[in-house]
Amino acid sequence: MRIRLHGTPAETAAALPAIAQVLHIQQVSRHYPDRPPSTWHRIYLDATPREDPAHDDA
Repeated sequence: MRIRLHGTPAETAAALPAIAQVLHIQQVSRHYPDRPPSTWHRIYLDATPREDPAHDDA
């Protein structure tokens, strides 16, 4: 799946480890700045769900 994170560079950097706990992040794009006067940036993630062995019925 493709996910867009939108916020300050510090916010998007802080969100990555939390997202990586539940999703397997395959690729992270570069930061794309919003048009001025905004200080927000966007990054895009390509990710897949992590398999949770605790919920495996096998």
